[in-house]
Amino acid sequence: MAKVYNNLLSEFTRQQTGYSTIAIIAQSCIGSAAAMVLLMSNLHDLSKMVLLFFVTILCMGYNAAVLAQLKSKITFNMLLVSLLFSCSIIIANIL
Repeated sequence: MAKVYNNLLSEFTRQQTGYSTIAIIAQSCIGSAAAMVLLMSNLHDLSKMVLLFFVTILCMGYNAAVLAQLKSKITFNMLLVSLLFSCSIIIANIL
């Protein structure tokens, strides 16, 4: 698993500008799908809003990292966290 991570990180670092642009679009779409699924779920309102807060903060955090031109590793890790959290929210609410 570490080898896959290192390969992806080195590729992301090599072409950071292009991958960051594509990743902003992808993670924003997945984040908005997670927000939609959350708002349509039967969870308690407080739980919905807390999870929605984290989805929004993680998506905005990655976007801010790209705009601030942070180091490649930080930006890549923020992308992974944002995508994993949003996808887990989607999967948890679908099942």
